[in-house]
Amino acid sequence: MIGAVSCAGNQRSESDVTVTGNVEQGGYLSSGKWQLDIGYRHQYSHRHFVGTVEQVQRAQQHTEVINQINLTNLALTYQRTPRWSFQANVPVLFATRHRENSPSVFRSRGIGDIILSTQAWLWKPPTESQGNIAVGFGVLLPSGDKSVQNFVNTATGKQLAVVDQSIQLGQGGWGIVASTQAFKTVKKAVLFMDGSYTITPQDTNGVHTGRSLPLEAIMSVSDSYLAETGVAYPFPRVRGLAVNFGTRVEGVPVRDHIGKSNGFRRPGYALSVFPGFEYSRGRATWTFNLPVAVLRDRARSVPDLQDGRHGDAAFADYVWLMNYTYRF
Repeated sequence: MIGAVSCAGNQRSESDVTVTGNVEQGGYLSSGKWQLDIGYRHQYSHRHFVGTVEQVQRAQQHTEVINQINLTNLALTYQRTPRWSFQANVPVLFATRHRENSPSVFRSRGIGDIILSTQAWLWKPPTESQGNIAVGFGVLLPSGDKSVQNFVNTATGKQLAVVDQSIQLGQGGWGIVASTQAFKTVKKAVLFMDGSYTITPQDTNGVHTGRSLPLEAIMSVSDSYLAETGVAYPFPRVRGLAVNFGTRVEGVPVRDHIGKSNGFRRPGYALSVFPGFEYSRGRATWTFNLPVAVLRDRARSVPDLQDGRHGDAAFADYVWLMNYTYRF
């Protein structure tokens, strides 16, 4: 399921600058101040794709595999100087997975892979150009359980089985996270973009998938990425409210940037468009975005390329993204 790995590794918190800008320094987080973010992501993945072609027969045959992902991301940011900040991100995952024609439901819940990072604005805020660019660097810790197991009913009784890779709490490897964000105010509108790429040098994590093909017997430790761009505009006559619209892409590459890419993974990406809003009042900001998928592509993995196959993956039609920010 595309997005399960990337949402855990690339779940971003809110920007260090607010679109509505009703706090000090034109929206920037001030030196010596803290920012707490509580983010929530919900997705229901059930549409199966091979490449960009939906496998509609899965629904007709009642063989869809359905994932429900509920991810809460807790982030704490400290603004050390006007330019430099430090952040800790702790994801907490609650997920289920089941096949439509099977009574068995696999579950996972717990803390995922924690990210510790730092970020710097290229120009000391506030800027006369009413825009800025930030770059960030972080470390992904293998804090999430890479081999969550559930009891399943078999012909010989209950047995422990490893849950699917798409709902595992962690990847089982260290990672390097590179990120960026930028914004530019044009009259009343704010143009924005942000993105991140998680590099995981480790090849596989040693966890058996239970799959029959030898090349897919062990789980891969995969890179992941996320990028979005859009425009926000203050809502007329409602102070602190802004509406936005943008595009978003997230996914898992076929081959990692560093290291080998063996083992089982479901590479590909989802391209979405999203409406949303941001509302700020005092020290608090609420945001909501609803990315709706317009293109879904399950690429061929390294094992697929080696044995001439093309596996599938389940994608969501849309994703709920909500965030609460408090500065102190």
